[in-house]
Amino acid sequence: QLQLRESGGGLVQPGGSLGLSCSASGSMLEHYAIGWFRQAPGKAREGVACIRMKNGHTEFGGVTKGRFTISANSAKTGVDLQMNSLEVEDTAVYFCAAAYYCPSSWAQDEFLYWGQGIQVTVST
Repeated sequence: QLQLRESGGGLVQPGGSLGLSCSASGSMLEHYAIGWFRQAPGKAREGVACIRMKNGHTEFGGVTKGRFTISANSAKTGVDLQMNSLEVEDTAVYFCAAAYYCPSSWAQDEFLYWGQGIQVTVST
């Protein structure tokens, strides 16, 4: 069974950058798409970015505003989310999840496996 784990969260100042990593174990990632979601306090979980491991196809949620990039490591054992020009509104718990494709609707039911999440706080 695929297991996912996020790393790299923490505190960053507004305008700064932060990288998150999603590492996988238990199964090969090449058959999956890996998505990043986030959930701020009192808000619904929303899609951030997604990459299909087989062909590198990517999708981005509107929240990224062109500030985030997603990439797979060369061994295809994990996925990185690089976040730039961070805003206070980016503060949330970030999750990575695996699906068989990147759903354009960001339907969370399509994602079969989830990490436990990691806190990202953007603050002065």
